[in-house]
Formats: sequence, structure tokens, C-alpha cells
Amino acid sequence: MQFLNFRQGLQQGLAVGDGKTFTGLLASDAGYPGSLQSLVKQGPDAFAKAAEALRKGAAIDLAKIDYLPPFDNPGRIFCIGLNYVDHSVESGFEIPTYPAIFSRFNDSMMGHGAPIIRPKVSTQLDYEGELVAVIGKPGRYISKEKALEHVAGYSIFNDASIRDYQRKSAQWTIGKNFDDTGAFGPFFVTSDELPPGATGLKIQTRLNGAVVQDASTSSLIFDVATLVHLLSEAVCLQPGDVIVTGTPSGVGVARKPQLFMKHGDVCEVEIEGLGILSNLVADEQ
Repeated sequence: MQFLNFRQGLQQGLAVGDGKTFTGLLASDAGYPGSLQSLVKQGPDAFAKAAEALRKGAAIDLAKIDYLPPFDNPGRIFCIGLNYVDHSVESGFEIPTYPAIFSRFNDSMMGHGAPIIRPKVSTQLDYEGELVAVIGKPGRYISKEKALEHVAGYSIFNDASIRDYQRKSAQWTIGKNFDDTGAFGPFFVTSDELPPGATGLKIQTRLNGAVVQDASTSSLIFDVATLVHLLSEAVCLQPGDVIVTGTPSGVGVARKPQLFMKHGDVCEVEIEGLGILSNLVADEQ
């Protein structure tokens, strides 16, 4: 099932579809099943029931809505750094034996079609196309063998980073959390629609139509099951927690000459089976 979280006018809505056509309901409509954030806490059957209700709704004109992040208020956003071998090498790091983990804040995110904002204080706004896994079942000390049972589905993230601020500190948090730099969407696709662990999917980032990142999710150093297992050693994972799994090589800061996003650019991240996340870049006003 493929879900779209959106706003039409002042109302939030939810729709189900195939990536091109969607039917759905607004929050004020009879039968509205609730947000994805609420559904994921009810267990996997809730998605099927919601899809049934949404298919009875009206056709959604995608040109007349604002896309919202599929999960616009997740409990936790775990981001993984250096999770592709080539990206670790281009960044000047040794291949990790344990994942680099940092957090994003909810307020840094926006949906498909919204502008990624280049802040006044930096011109080093970089792109990072990434696969997202969303937790659907709570658990602590989850085994790798059982880990994918805890994943509800997948989406796309552009972990746009302010590189000079990222490197001002020993911790990456500030460079990864500028307002309006974390694009998330456009859709949420349930796990049953994809290969186990979303492995083997083509992931590509394009800047103004030119391919800048091109890889496969099978090249993750720490795959989705491993990430779920390792994170659950530290915390009890909860439904709606988001894991942003890391970016492949080709980032702008590692290029010669360096390539950073600027006002008027369009950045697209496409992952096979998950759609295309597209955002315009705009200077902060």
C-alpha cells in the first residue's frame, strides 16, 4: 500500500494510491482513518483498514495539495552516517564497524515540493539522498532475524546538510538540523510492497537533472535489519520512529570542484518502488 499525507487548504488529509493516482479523505470527512502517525501505533491491520476507507474517498488532485512528510511528528528520527563504503572513503573516514548515529529534529523537515532553504550563514548546502525505514512494532533487544518484523514501511529522505556547520563541531547535530533542510516523502510504502529490508533498490539523486548519486540499497554497510537490531540495544524502538539509513557516494562536499546547492536548483531523490522526492532550493529571506 502506498499512502500520501497531505494538506488541502487548512485541512490535513490522507490518501492511498499507486504513485500516480490517489483517492482519499480530509480530516473532516466521515470515515477519515486518522494520520499515518496514529495508524502505525495501531498495528499492521490498521493500514489495510485505512486503505479500504480511503479508496472510497474522492480522487485527489495532486496539483492542488501540499505534500506533508509521511510522518510529520515522529517520536524519534535516527540518522545514520557513513553507511556506504564509497561514501565513507570519499569523506575521509575509515569504513565503520559500528554505525555513526545522530538525530534530526521534527522542525527541520518538510515535504515533497516544499523548498529546501539555504541559510544566510552558509553557501555549503549539500544533498544526501537516503532510504527511510519506519518502525511499526515496538521492541528492545530485537534480533537481526526478527528485526524486519518491526518495520512498517519505507520512504525517501534528502538529508540536506550545511557542511561548514557540520564540521564546526565534533558532533554533526547542528549542521544536520537547520530549519527546512530535511525533505521527507513523497509517499509511505508498506513493507509488503518491497523486497525484505528494501534491499536491492536503485537509489539516485539528481541536481538540475544531472545524476550526482547512483547506487543500490544493497550496498548499505549496515542494512535495515542490522540498524533495527543495533538501535534496539540502546532504546526500546516505538511505532513511528524513523531511521534515515545513510547516503551513497557523490555528495557535493567530496567533489572536485565542490558542488553545493544554490537558489533555483531542483534536487530529486528517486528510489525504486518509492517514487521521486523533488524539492526546489531557495535562499533564506
